Amino acid sequence: MSEPSPPRTREELWDRIRQTSREEIILEEMIRLGFWPAQGELPQDPADEIRRRGEIHRELRELKREDRRLQDEKILRKQMLEKRLAESRRKQQETKERRERERQERSAAWEQRRQQEILYLGEGVSGGLNQTEGLSDRLQQHRLPLCLTAEQLATAMGLTIAALRFLAFARRTSPTSHYVRFQIPKKTGGLRLISAPMPRLKQVQYWILDNILDRLTPHDAAHGFCRGRSIVTNALPHLGADVVINLDLQDFFPTISYRRVKGLFRSFGYSEAVATILALLCTEPEVETVDLDGQTYYVALTDRRLPQGAPTSPTIANLICRRLDRRLTEMATTLGFTYTRYADDLTFSGSGDALRQICNLLQRSVAILTHEGFTVHDQKTRVLRNSRQQEVTGIVVNHKLNVDRETLKRFRAILYQIEKDGPAGKQWGHSRDLMASIHGFANYVAMVNPEKGQKLLAQVKRIKQKYKRKRR
Repeated sequence: MSEPSPPRTREELWDRIRQTSREEIILEEMIRLGFWPAQGELPQDPADEIRRRGEIHRELRELKREDRRLQDEKILRKQMLEKRLAESRRKQQETKERRERERQERSAAWEQRRQQEILYLGEGVSGGLNQTEGLSDRLQQHRLPLCLTAEQLATAMGLTIAALRFLAFARRTSPTSHYVRFQIPKKTGGLRLISAPMPRLKQVQYWILDNILDRLTPHDAAHGFCRGRSIVTNALPHLGADVVINLDLQDFFPTISYRRVKGLFRSFGYSEAVATILALLCTEPEVETVDLDGQTYYVALTDRRLPQGAPTSPTIANLICRRLDRRLTEMATTLGFTYTRYADDLTFSGSGDALRQICNLLQRSVAILTHEGFTVHDQKTRVLRNSRQQEVTGIVVNHKLNVDRETLKRFRAILYQIEKDGPAGKQWGHSRDLMASIHGFANYVAMVNPEKGQKLLAQVKRIKQKYKRKRR
């Protein structure tokens, strides 16, 4: 082993001391200078202990260096872990903030859509609310409002989207109702259910009637609820016929379902979305009122259909019946008959050879009505020969238009009694306002038979003036 060279500078000396120990440096210098024998020459050399301590010192120093290095690695690992944890938390916070922004953006976009669109109106009726394609040319041809979206319809009606949604929403069970329901007596006996719309819905239905329904023309055979037509125009075509046949449709308005009404609006050119809304505004199910825990609920018992009492129902029924009226008119003409319809009252009349086709007419009429989704009220079917009194919607048509003789006789009698004894205890019809009731019937007679009606109106006028002075 070569002897280490002596340190040339103070710095080299201190480096050697730091690498070994001072005792080893002194020992090496003493051996180099000859003051101490070389290693292995002296038995039980005490220098061995110095060298061993130096080795141990170097090993300890190396261990300390390794320990410091390991401590530094732990610190670095800890720092790295903390850095990663901080980065992870930062990313989590960024993700949280981003998701919150996206949620708020989605919420704002949804709210904006709710302000501009109607996306849901109840179970079973909302499927086409996103379909806004329509036939603009057909709408323009019929001079109808160009509304293909819910927003356009609401704007045209002067409503907000929220208000339109509220009026059109279809619920099987609801704490609110847009109709007031009551019963009135029928002329032929029994009770008729009337569903009168509440003011807000009624206003919307009148808008639909004025701006859409009244701009379309029903079939010429329809006379009920048509501008310029009446029970008189319905009766005139049957005047003086050999036979008059009256048919009555059972549950006329309730038979016309929501789907048929929606299909009608679609046929005008409206989009699926707008047709759905319009049909919901014009239909209503039969409901039952249930009181639970002090709260009233309206539970739907049937599917939606035309309510009797809505201003839109008669015109919708006439427009839906256009194909029915056309088919019955063609069939009646082929067999030699004349056909008219006043709401649910169907009338055929004929003379001469047509009388041999009565059974054929009835069978084919029932077949057409059944195919069109209607049911004939068998108990109200009447075949009236000219040998007896023939009536069409309450007007006698044997030779000239007239009011039923027995009814006129009773009316004249009540007028005589009122004029003689006063109105106390007297009754005409179902109205509580006697004067309005007799005045209305006198006007009805004047419409059917002006000559008789003018005399009755003059008598009613005398009665009203006489008892008006007495009340004063």
